[in-house]
Amino acid sequence: MRSPLTLIVQALKSGQDPNQILVRLALHQALKGCESVLDVGCGISPLLRQLGVPRAAGIDGYEPAFKEAQKQKLHDEITLGDVRELERHFKPGQFDACIAMDVIEHLPKEDGFKLMRNMELIAKKKVIFFTPNGFLPQRHAVDSDLQEHLSGWEAGEMQRQGYVVQGMLGPKSLRGEYHLLKRRPRVFWGLVSLVGQVSWVRRCPEKAAAILCVKNK
Repeated sequence: MRSPLTLIVQALKSGQDPNQILVRLALHQALKGCESVLDVGCGISPLLRQLGVPRAAGIDGYEPAFKEAQKQKLHDEITLGDVRELERHFKPGQFDACIAMDVIEHLPKEDGFKLMRNMELIAKKKVIFFTPNGFLPQRHAVDSDLQEHLSGWEAGEMQRQGYVVQGMLGPKSLRGEYHLLKRRPRVFWGLVSLVGQVSWVRRCPEKAAAILCVKNK
């Protein structure tokens, strides 16, 4: 796994929202001791590569994203498949950790709980979800891209499922679709969001724009 300083430098060079840097650092901390990680609904995210995970695997159901991730070699292994049917592709305890970053909200509630159960079977050490806090309306970018939100997941609900939850991305009122800041100038409101994140919502996840949920097995 790469050092926190390396992750910060990478994010700043790419012009990333500083709040997203905190998400990356929190995920880095949560994945300590995990040598193999399955990224469920991975899309074309290079996240596991950036974190320096020794064995990075992914699964995605959107074929254009799968092909692009395969082309870019973003994972050591990648599977084209329905994330609602993980049990068809992976064995119990196959990975140290399973993560789903902005995925579970794209499923109906029943399918989301099934995803959670399957990830908890496949992971030996940790299961991690990152999702908007509560229902956040979001539309397709194109009709077949699977980006519409179909459910919402609240901090208290995830805590009742046995997850340790921390608030992320600052106060909920500042962000909309795709976690984008609603107000301009975005540099200013990004700093406001960052201050709210550090001083308040990290410890009060019910007030946060997004939640990071970690279950240690």
